[in-house]
Amino acid sequence: MDTIASRREFLKKLALGSLVILGGSGTATAAVRHVIHPVKHRHKPGHEPVFHAFDRSVHPRNTAPYPHTFEHKTLAFEHTHTGDKLKLTYFERGRYIKEALHEINYLLRDFRTDTIHPIDTALLDQLFMLKQTLGVNKPFHIISGYRSPFTNAQLRRYSHGVAEHSFHMQGRAIDIRLEGISPKIVRNAALAIAQGGVGYYPRDNFVHLDTGHFRTW
Repeated sequence: MDTIASRREFLKKLALGSLVILGGSGTATAAVRHVIHPVKHRHKPGHEPVFHAFDRSVHPRNTAPYPHTFEHKTLAFEHTHTGDKLKLTYFERGRYIKEALHEINYLLRDFRTDTIHPIDTALLDQLFMLKQTLGVNKPFHIISGYRSPFTNAQLRRYSHGVAEHSFHMQGRAIDIRLEGISPKIVRNAALAIAQGGVGYYPRDNFVHLDTGHFRTW
């Protein structure tokens, strides 16, 4: 089923009264429709859009709009290992949407063990702010989301770059790339937001984000 949870569908559900706000809980529930299916073919690379490097004098630290000032927030993902795809609104009318968060947790699961863990909503907001800063609607290509302690230990055996107490094990880190946009530009945008850790891996073509204190490597 190729059904995608878009803002239009969400608002339709809202108009039909299928959204239930839980007073004081900080979450909302809704019947979120989504698509998760394997990629059958590789997309042909498009023309790389023109982006200018971020100037700190123009984009100083911590000047990005506070995430909750947005009335709704939507994200799209494509997992590079599983082929899963997902596009949905995860925040609307001042509430995180419970079912949407569950869908995101599933897509960002440890695909090696099929372990699911809650993803920090602050991390989702970082991705949303990154999308807004870059001015794109492309899906985030996911290299790594949640990692179970077992997977993290296994990866550490082959790479010194994997932290023993990785934020990935807490659902507080993600490794991403954006098709057609160089990782340097993605890194610069993340530095401009300055909302957490930013790791730059140009050789492997991805950027690491986490919800720890602001730092970069």
